[in-house]
Amino acid sequence: MWTQEHRQSHDRKGLRYPSDLTDAEWALVGSLIPPARRGGRPRDVDIREVLNAVFYLLSTGCQWDALPRDLPPKSTVYEYFSLWRSDRTLLRLHQALYAQVREASGRKAQPTVAILDSQSAKAAQKGGPPIDPQGYDAGKKVTGRKRHILVDTLGLLLNVVVHRASVQDRDGTRRLLRDDARRFPSIIKIFADAGYQGPKMAKVVADTGNWQIEIVKRTELHKFVVMPKRWIVERTFAWISRNRRLARDFERYAATVVAFVRLAMIRIMLRRLTRLNPCS
Repeated sequence: MWTQEHRQSHDRKGLRYPSDLTDAEWALVGSLIPPARRGGRPRDVDIREVLNAVFYLLSTGCQWDALPRDLPPKSTVYEYFSLWRSDRTLLRLHQALYAQVREASGRKAQPTVAILDSQSAKAAQKGGPPIDPQGYDAGKKVTGRKRHILVDTLGLLLNVVVHRASVQDRDGTRRLLRDDARRFPSIIKIFADAGYQGPKMAKVVADTGNWQIEIVKRTELHKFVVMPKRWIVERTFAWISRNRRLARDFERYAATVVAFVRLAMIRIMLRRLTRLNPCS
């Protein structure tokens, strides 16, 4: 239910663009951005404005050339975005904020339960073929790429992997789960839909970590029923897809899609932390 307090916490009318960072959000994320390298010319770029430009791209889905003139130049923004994507800065930002949100919500920093699912995003590539291949998902009748995500019971992203839409769900989870076994050894159980059942998936889970997988099947009733645990990951996909950059697959590189998915969750966590700790 929307109350006056909720409206005030979501109000961003005082900002230049709704996607800009507030002072409280910048206070949380600014210290996590790596400093300039020693030697050479001192950094004269406003990193907060670079982040504002990246979040503007994520939120509006505009082309790089269409960035407003009061934000840093496209070349500068893309250079930093590409650097943060490749040197794992975005991953480190995500992990640091994730632990803070869990603890602020009264949970332990390490989750014990996760929910797994995938989403096929329709390709919208213009001006040449993508560098990383796309595929056709016959079940969804979608040509593009598939986003595999693992979330906790709060709906917060644990990991994301992007690959061709033609790859079956069971085959697309190996790298996702392998990375999570290393970063989240506390996970005990994973919930998934019927697309992940069978001996092949059971072997992937057994080879990756000492986990249990529970399949949540649809009911036979011909009406809408909320599926236990599965609604959490579906809600996360809805959060991510509200960003126009992620409504379809516009990118030439799968790694760029992964970076924007992480940025979408970083923005969600920043807003949640500033609401939970309004004085931070």
